[in-house]
Amino acid sequence: MARRGSAPWWSRLDQEELLDVRLSDLGVEIPGTALEQRVERLWLELERAGLRFRPHVWLSTSWSTPDGVPGFAIPFYLAHPRLARLEHEQMFEVEGGNQRSCMMLLRHEAGHAVDNAYGLHRKSLWRTTFGRYSDPYRWQYRPNPGSRRFVQHLDFWYAQSHPAEDWAESFAVWLRPRSSWQREYEGWPALAKLEAVDELMAEVMGTKMVTTTRRKPDALSTQRMTLREHYAARKRAFVNAEPAEIDGQLLRLFAAAPPRARRPSAATFLRRHRHELRARVSTITGQYRYDVDQSLRMMLDRCKELGLQLSRSEHESRVGAAILLTLISTLSARGRQEFHR
Repeated sequence: MARRGSAPWWSRLDQEELLDVRLSDLGVEIPGTALEQRVERLWLELERAGLRFRPHVWLSTSWSTPDGVPGFAIPFYLAHPRLARLEHEQMFEVEGGNQRSCMMLLRHEAGHAVDNAYGLHRKSLWRTTFGRYSDPYRWQYRPNPGSRRFVQHLDFWYAQSHPAEDWAESFAVWLRPRSSWQREYEGWPALAKLEAVDELMAEVMGTKMVTTTRRKPDALSTQRMTLREHYAARKRAFVNAEPAEIDGQLLRLFAAAPPRARRPSAATFLRRHRHELRARVSTITGQYRYDVDQSLRMMLDRCKELGLQLSRSEHESRVGAAILLTLISTLSARGRQEFHR
């Protein structure tokens, strides 16, 4: 383990060497990092909201709040800039990588943790407001962006995925400093959920937690896999459609190249707009960028195999490609198989 303030031994390794380091050998911790300041800020927000509750936190492989634990895990890559860069290189994004998004996620996980600490989902007000905690998770839920029955906090309308996430998202909005949720959600059915959070928090203020365990399931120090194995497992969680399933759609969008045609190739076009399409469709569908990129790679490969070229204006082709990529990534992605709670 590196001394606080000193550079870890693995931080100067090239990417291939770094990928062969075991997670348990990284030796990263929360103290002394920007994460420590953000966790302390979360604790201060809870205190100012009237709660004497400090969820314990630890590093693991993902954001998660295990059932029955009044604390939560934070992904290891947020504990060091080199690991954050590796995360971006492997998955094209860093979830919680800046202060704003990190605090949003911390408040969300705190909502799960406070639920576990006080057994809130067993209370009748929680059940009648948010639904059944025991309902199975729907990894392929199709959100309604225009719905006013849910608060809007994390991306991809996450509150619509499960009653537990509806609760956690509502709690996060309630907890946010200088939150004007009464005015912001006036006239929305979601306001009743925020009022339920307010009532439940008033009920538990000053009371003892019903669950006090300090367990840290799947802590980073117990993870013996290498970074290479970790990312390979994450990537295997994404399943793509068979090429034959999309050929017909591609042929409608682009055109088979006639002899001696000089139109731009569809593959070159997709490659040129790859970053824009990936970011746009990830935002629209809620799919992780890696998953969207795999669908886009399949489109690109099939365009090369079929010899397709642009048959419309560049603007029309870009819009059509975004629509088709949205369809393919939505149908093909099976969602992450990690327990993201």
